[in-house]
Amino acid sequence: MPADFSTYVALGDSFTEGVGDPDPGRPNGVRGWADRVAETLAQQHPDFRYANLAIRGRKMSAVLEEQVDPAIAMSPELVSMYAGGNDILRPKVDVDGIVAPYAAAGRRLHDAGAHLVLFTGFDLGWAPVFGRLRGRVAVYNELVREIADDLGATLVDFWRMREYRDPRMWDVDRIHMSTLGHRHMAVAVLDALGISHDVRLDPLPTLPPMSARERRAADRAWAQSHAVPWLQRRLTGRSSGDGLEARIPRLSPVPTAAAELRTVR
Repeated sequence: MPADFSTYVALGDSFTEGVGDPDPGRPNGVRGWADRVAETLAQQHPDFRYANLAIRGRKMSAVLEEQVDPAIAMSPELVSMYAGGNDILRPKVDVDGIVAPYAAAGRRLHDAGAHLVLFTGFDLGWAPVFGRLRGRVAVYNELVREIADDLGATLVDFWRMREYRDPRMWDVDRIHMSTLGHRHMAVAVLDALGISHDVRLDPLPTLPPMSARERRAADRAWAQSHAVPWLQRRLTGRSSGDGLEARIPRLSPVPTAAAELRTVR
């Protein structure tokens, strides 16, 4: 596998767009793990170019319909793709039904000459409210593993990343990764690809335990500020990505941010 990809296109939803990792100076006001991966790859290839087509709130069908053809038209050497999380969070979902076209899209990208990076979903078993969806995620993951095996794709196994049980890895909405979470994911992707880098992730200091009373208060505040608005959007058919366009719709040079990436904590 070459370590000097010259072109990279990122496909998906909020996970790949970078939600939870704010940067007012960038399109849509976010940065994210994919930008960080692109920054490292750009250091290793003088003509490197990058596009990020991911848009928050997109379900599987929208990701595939809106992003795959434009990606293939760019003839990228590297493509990352993650979709399905927004479908799994719905009251009802046919996991086999959403993954079948995902596999077909992966085959199209592979046959077009791209090396694919795919992701399993995060293990929700420990999470309040969302823990009941653990079985759905497990089925999705097994199907994605089959796709990765069939296509020779690089698989980033989010399911097994136990460090993400630390609340500091998540934004205040408890749905999107925090800046720290995006930094860790960038390293996971680079490591899975076998890309050399000098990023160091220092261990986090132990968090003091919360009392039951403190936890209940935090859960109530989260429900009022984030869970209720999220449910209202789902019930009314609205999406957080309504009106947004792809952050980086065409292959473009990558702004450097190497100094920040080398001092990850």
